[in-house]
Amino acid sequence: MNNVESSLSRTESPTKPSDPPSDGGMNGLGARVRQAVIWRSGSQIVAQAITWGSTLVVIRLLEPGDYGLFAMSAVVMAFMSFLNGYGFASALIQSETVDNFRIRQAFGLLLLMNGSLAVLQWIAAPLVADYYQQPMIADMLRVQAVIYMSTPFIALPEVLMGRKLEFRKQAIVNLTSAAVGAALALTLAWRGHGVWTLVFAPIAMFWVRAIGLTFMARSLVMPTFNFRGCGGIVSFGTTVLFTQLFWLVQTQSDIFIAGRRFEPHDIGLYSESLFLAQIIMAKFVPPLNEVAFPAYAQLQKDPVGMRWAFLKAARLVMLVVLPAYIGMAVTAEPLVATLFGPKWLEIAPLVTLVALAMPFMTLQIMFAPALNALGRPDVPMRSAMAGAAIFFLCFFIASRTGIHSMAAVWLIAAPALLMMTMLFSRRLINVPIRDLAMALAPVAGAALTMGAVVLAVDQWLLRPLQLWAPAHLAVLVGTGGLAYLAGLKLLAPTLLGDAIAQIRGRKSAA
Repeated sequence: MNNVESSLSRTESPTKPSDPPSDGGMNGLGARVRQAVIWRSGSQIVAQAITWGSTLVVIRLLEPGDYGLFAMSAVVMAFMSFLNGYGFASALIQSETVDNFRIRQAFGLLLLMNGSLAVLQWIAAPLVADYYQQPMIADMLRVQAVIYMSTPFIALPEVLMGRKLEFRKQAIVNLTSAAVGAALALTLAWRGHGVWTLVFAPIAMFWVRAIGLTFMARSLVMPTFNFRGCGGIVSFGTTVLFTQLFWLVQTQSDIFIAGRRFEPHDIGLYSESLFLAQIIMAKFVPPLNEVAFPAYAQLQKDPVGMRWAFLKAARLVMLVVLPAYIGMAVTAEPLVATLFGPKWLEIAPLVTLVALAMPFMTLQIMFAPALNALGRPDVPMRSAMAGAAIFFLCFFIASRTGIHSMAAVWLIAAPALLMMTMLFSRRLINVPIRDLAMALAPVAGAALTMGAVVLAVDQWLLRPLQLWAPAHLAVLVGTGGLAYLAGLKLLAPTLLGDAIAQIRGRKSAA
């Protein structure tokens, strides 16, 4: 999940490494990556603006209990989806050459796996409902099973276009699916369909994407179920698959454990605090990762280029993520009141706790695309195994003391997981921990200074005035923005200009 386009333009490194390669191949790749990022992340921003706009309306019409029920069914969907075959399709990107027979094999494998998942979820739905002691979940899971059948028609065209860094057509389809999902969600919520709003809107989005991507990529081929000779795809995909499994244990075990201990209302509060706190990590960074993987794959034999790519990508991404999350943590109450409404104010302390942990999680997930591109998916798998053990144990202990303890787990487990991932990865991607720390130090200093200023203004000046929540938030955001820019100017005078130059694909002033 790296902003790799910035890493391919030559700028001064904050850690003073040797000069990066500057041959024509690197320049050509840099231009392609920049264009891909513009389309992928740009369309993602617009699509998310559409989705978030509808979500902020829908969340005011539904109840916390609706989101609690949906969160419980989403755990099952997440664990089932790790077998949907995306990892096997991703192997087509990492492979040096791909022929039509390999594409037909991948399509056949995707159809077989997702058809089996749909049947399995239909059968298991009553058992899951009994576990949560919520009968409605059985009906929800049976309807949601149709999502799996759209996956083959999404995964295959995505990886084929991603292999060529063609993201313009994907952008068009993603925008269309976001608009359809938003319109359906608003209609269902307004008509009082409750939790079913959260079930049918994603189904519509998935199937619009499936039809649109298949048409754009012209990827509809005759599947084959003859899997002889696809050992490379299966080997790479299996490792990625197990990495996803451990990642799911790490990220879904909270709801799975808490679902039996807390009421749907409390689960809804916790799940929506995660939704708000994870917006940037879950929505801003993954599109960059989709570009990063094929771009890194073309640098796998260039360790110097890989080093520069990772350091610059990390610095540029954290330039946005750190101030955003620290700002979210110190403005949680007016932020929640403005976006979700007064009935959701209970989640403000939860948002603060989780938001402070998200910069660690964001940096941690940036390692995976570089390692996968190097043909070492076993290292992200080891990190995912560690994360699964750390988070599951912490969530299990915290579930006995209350929902706030569940949120506090992120502040303990996220930094621990990042440290382990850095230790596993530092030699492979040629980035020592010290170099990464030096690259990020100015950004962290400016963001922390901003947080202190915003907190002081909030506590000493604004709260006694009891302003209207949107006005309160606007003052804090403006104050934070000015404080962050001032901090950057003081600690790293050329950093912001260099970042803009990287995005534009030009040489920095330095």
